[in-house]
Order: sequence, then C-alpha cells, then structure tokens
Amino acid sequence: MQQSGAGGGRGCALLPLLGVLLFQGVYTALSLEIKADAHVRGYVGEKIKLKCTFRSTSSITDKLTIDWTYRPPSSSRTESIFHYQSFQYPTTAGTFRDRISWAGDVYRGDASISISNPTLKDNGTFSCAVKNPPDVHHNIPVTELTVTERGFGIMLSSVALLSVLVFVPSAVVVVLLLVRMGRKSAGLKKRNKSGYKKSSIEVSDEPSLVLPRSTRGKVGGETGGY
Repeated sequence: MQQSGAGGGRGCALLPLLGVLLFQGVYTALSLEIKADAHVRGYVGEKIKLKCTFRSTSSITDKLTIDWTYRPPSSSRTESIFHYQSFQYPTTAGTFRDRISWAGDVYRGDASISISNPTLKDNGTFSCAVKNPPDVHHNIPVTELTVTERGFGIMLSSVALLSVLVFVPSAVVVVLLLVRMGRKSAGLKKRNKSGYKKSSIEVSDEPSLVLPRSTRGKVGGETGGY
C-alpha cells in the first residue's frame, strides 16, 4: 500500500513538469511570425514586388520552405506560383509562367517575390507561407493585388508639365513688369515730394515758339517806333 502511494505521489509531481514541457512545445511551434502587405497596387507592364517577411526563433536550415499561391478574384481555386527550399522553383505553367522571380533573402527573413510584365488578369489574392522546422505553425498573410493602366496618369502628368512650362515664363514676365512699374511710380512720387525742377536740358527739350520771317520785321518795326 505504501508503494502504491509513493508511485501516485511521483505521478502527481510529474504533472507540472509535463505541463511546462507542453507549454514550451506549443510556444516553439507558434513562434514563427509572417508579415505581408495587405494591399499592393501595380501598373500594366511594370515589375511588381510582393513583399513578405518572417521571423523565426529557430536557425535557418535547408529544411526551410516558402510557398506562394494565387487565387483569382471571385474564385476559390488556388494556384501554386512559387516554391523555395534551398533553391528557387518558380512556376513553369499557368498564368504566371516565366514571370515570377525571387526577390528575397531567407537569412534576413525576407521571402518576397516579383512579377514581371503584369497584366489586368493578374489581379487577385496572393498568400505567403513559410515553414522553418520545428517552427511550422503560423499565420498565413494574404496580399490583394490591383493592376491598372498607367495611361491616364501619364496624360495628367503631361498636361501638368505643359501647364507649368506655359505658366511659369508668363508669371515671370508679369512680375518683372509689375516691379518695373512700381519703381517708376515710386520715382515720380519722390520727385513730386522733393519739389523737383526741370534742368536746362529738360527745358530745352520743350518746343519753343518761332515766329515767321514776315512777322519778324513788323514786330521789330513796331518795337522800334516806340
């Protein structure tokens, strides 16, 4: 009877230890964290980067895997477009054939990829999954990609540039004219306040009264008579 009691006591003592080990195991399994941009906007024909980063408590080994999947809008079908395990394995079939490239660095916690020559058909949801045993359980973030035409933006930029090229020179000319007119006005006011008198040169510039020859003699004779 005493032996069975001792065995039961040892079993009870092991329960807290098992609980601690189980907690540590769950903590280790859930210690992998992944982050990705929720929304990414791109333009037709221009390379797009889908950013994904991760943080793991375990060292990076050749067992680490990265998987990117794609789901079209209004669809539940998913498509594998990229796989990584020591080497890069972009898809060789489907919509993204030969258009996916590696843009990350696993030793820096970067699992990003790039899409070349994107089109409007590339719109949809992208998922980034990373496993780094023993860290295998984690959240799987998703990125909503929206691809649009850049033509309208380029047109607006061209109009804005043309407006600047036309408006700036005109504005400069107007400002210079206003400055010149202001200086002239200030000079006239200054002359009027200081009792300015015309110089002999300015007086000589005014037209003088010249009598005709026929009246000169008469005027002289009349004067001489007096």
